[in-house]
Amino acid sequence: MHIAISAVALFLCAATGQAWAQGYGVPAGPKLGEIEIKAYQKIPKTKVAVQLTSDTHLSRELRRQVMVRLSQRGNQVGFSGGNVMRMDVSYFDFSSDRSSGNMLGGQPSYGNPGDNPRLELPSNTLSRRGGVSPPTSAPTLRVTLTLYAIEGGKVLWTANGSCATPADKAERAGEAIINRIFDSADQSIVGDAACPL
Repeated sequence: MHIAISAVALFLCAATGQAWAQGYGVPAGPKLGEIEIKAYQKIPKTKVAVQLTSDTHLSRELRRQVMVRLSQRGNQVGFSGGNVMRMDVSYFDFSSDRSSGNMLGGQPSYGNPGDNPRLELPSNTLSRRGGVSPPTSAPTLRVTLTLYAIEGGKVLWTANGSCATPADKAERAGEAIINRIFDSADQSIVGDAACPL
């Protein structure tokens, strides 16, 4: 009897551990061309400081659009004070031929003269490892916004979206993602990002 109870207990522990391990990690997020908003509460009508995780010309231009949309909602906006909205702008282009000797560092394909310079790293060629194909062959822009409360750092609201876009249209695609997010900012949704063609 004790052996049967022990076996059942071990089976339940193993099943629980396996289910926990599968749920661990970062959520997958929306598909390419979609937005996802998680509104744990509506964006409060308080001052919001929009802070960038990376300082590039593209991210600064898109931060300006976020600040415009927040001010249209009645929020005072700035670079410090109030609740903090962290903004991450990422642009990936796995479609170009990396065998031409491109190195990590330097200006990315979407870079502009106003970007902060990036130091060249010595002889670190950028290439795929082990013949693994990239998740997408299209150049991809991803915008992620996370609003934290000033007191306690609680996450109040998150949104992210992505578009397949060439480098010369990345800013327009980012503005489309941001506008689509703020058009539906008060509700949790997954929907089309309204990516420009």
